[in-house]
Amino acid sequence: MFLPLLLSSTAAPAICAPQTPPVGVFAANRRAVLDSTTGETAGTLVVRRAYAGQGLTGEFETTSDLAKGLFLDRHQLSPTGDANAFDGKTAWMQDPSGAVTPQAGGDRPAVAVNQAFRNADLWWRADAGGARVEALGVDPDCRRLKVTPRGGKPFEAWFDCATAHLTRVRETQGFMIFDFRYADYVRQAGRALPKIVTIDDGGGEASLQTLTLISAVRAPARPASAYTLPKGAPRDWTLPAAGRITAPFRLANNHIFVDVTVDGKGPFPFLVDTGGHGILTSPTVAALDLKSQGAMTSGGAGETRATSGYVQVSRLDLAGMSMRDQTMLKLDFSPKPVEGFQVGGMLGFEMFRRFVTVVDYERNELTLIEPARFTAADRAKAGVAVPFVFYDHMPQVTGRLDGLPARHNIDTGSRSEVTLARPFVERTKLREAHPQGVTAVDGWGVGGPARSYVIRTKSLTLGDVTIDAPVAGLATQAKGVFSDENFDGNIGSGLLKRFVVTFDYEHQIMYLRRIATPPADAGSFDRCGCWLNLGDDGFEIKDIAPGGPAEAAGLKVGDVVTAIDGAPASGMRLTDARAAMRIAPTDHPIRIGYRRDGAAAEVSLTPRDQIPRR
Repeated sequence: MFLPLLLSSTAAPAICAPQTPPVGVFAANRRAVLDSTTGETAGTLVVRRAYAGQGLTGEFETTSDLAKGLFLDRHQLSPTGDANAFDGKTAWMQDPSGAVTPQAGGDRPAVAVNQAFRNADLWWRADAGGARVEALGVDPDCRRLKVTPRGGKPFEAWFDCATAHLTRVRETQGFMIFDFRYADYVRQAGRALPKIVTIDDGGGEASLQTLTLISAVRAPARPASAYTLPKGAPRDWTLPAAGRITAPFRLANNHIFVDVTVDGKGPFPFLVDTGGHGILTSPTVAALDLKSQGAMTSGGAGETRATSGYVQVSRLDLAGMSMRDQTMLKLDFSPKPVEGFQVGGMLGFEMFRRFVTVVDYERNELTLIEPARFTAADRAKAGVAVPFVFYDHMPQVTGRLDGLPARHNIDTGSRSEVTLARPFVERTKLREAHPQGVTAVDGWGVGGPARSYVIRTKSLTLGDVTIDAPVAGLATQAKGVFSDENFDGNIGSGLLKRFVVTFDYEHQIMYLRRIATPPADAGSFDRCGCWLNLGDDGFEIKDIAPGGPAEAAGLKVGDVVTAIDGAPASGMRLTDARAAMRIAPTDHPIRIGYRRDGAAAEVSLTPRDQIPRR
């Protein structure tokens, strides 16, 4: 999250008269912020603020160049800390584990440019710093302007009619809208600064964050190198002498699970997810008797938000690899009914950032390699190199979808082949181009179920690699990650399992090598028209596709499937039942035993392809 530099004013002429142009608003703001119209606008400003919110306390420190806007934000909260910065060319972030990554994906460069624009008050310049400025009116006692910096993205700036103070900035970052509010201005370091800043991320009162001014100090200008991405990576891990380990994994519901020991206890099944962070679920936290701090809101595939906290872990062990002193999230990202078993946690960005990681979907093996020992021979057999950039912690590659340029996030934690974000779907009119799709729940993650309009596309490319006729879900939700306009497609294990996939985060390259025999259900979609979760004594139907085979058979949401073709559901794994639904022969009716309102019954369900095959 990038925070705008905290600035503005004292006394100033009224700025809300209809005849006052935006340049007049900015001139009044300058007079209010600085000690005089010729006040100092160069040098370095270091602002410290006390933080309270989401169950955490701590301190934020922002160091910024007043002429160019370059910045370094450090956030130290109990029990964690992170940072983000911009040196005028590259935005970067440091996550709580200490790993540093450049940010060139999604809207992160544009958000950094916006913050630098505000840090340097570029709107004070004669050309408004090259920004496009639009008047939005008065609401209710503030002059509202829409500002789009050169190289940035639009944000709203609200200036108090009487004082010309900046009282509010409203900016979309990713799929979330942030409101930054500024109040109780005081003078420090030769300018007016808000004593109180509140941050509203749209998660309600419980997620509000408050920053209170501690101090502001002026200093001489620092070189750009003071804001540049530092070299090196955390060495909080060990591998055996060979510099690599290989562990078996289970592919369940197109999710990769490995057995991880936490603080000497376990093992627990951990999801391996390029799209996630280090996480422990509530049952694991309880089993380890750990204490969670904070109550942050987290978003994902669904429209609702979940609450997460931080826990401290001394050691994670996987097949000879150890990671020490990790700050992890407590989050129930995949409840037992969704996965079919109790998930212990997640290995995400922190692991991928430290090791070259090979996901061999052919042999169901995960290999971790010390980056310095990833050899030319390793690269030669890894397959086709696909460069990527980071959008937060997510690898983002350039590709195409049905010939259309598209930015694809690579997300091994997604069970789907590809899910297309709603803004991309609407912009390209893909739904109108594919009238033979089906609306169904095709995923379930943080925030609950994800419903899509599922189609079969002609082709998808990742760099120079083309996959023919993949199944694509066109996201329909107005909230959550798939409402984000900063990526177009989210590539999951449903598609990646056609390959041996190697991730080299240090050099920002993904390698793809096709496996000899793709899985039987690759390129397939549910032929039975229902979404199953684990229920009591069977599988509960949580969704019925309109016009699908399950609806035609008379099944309803809430029914509990107790037998499939005479085989008791109690003896099946949920992942196997779902896979069977995808590849069930279309010429063989299935007998479905089920229970509804306590009464047992049976129907005949005839599978069919719900989307056309190519």
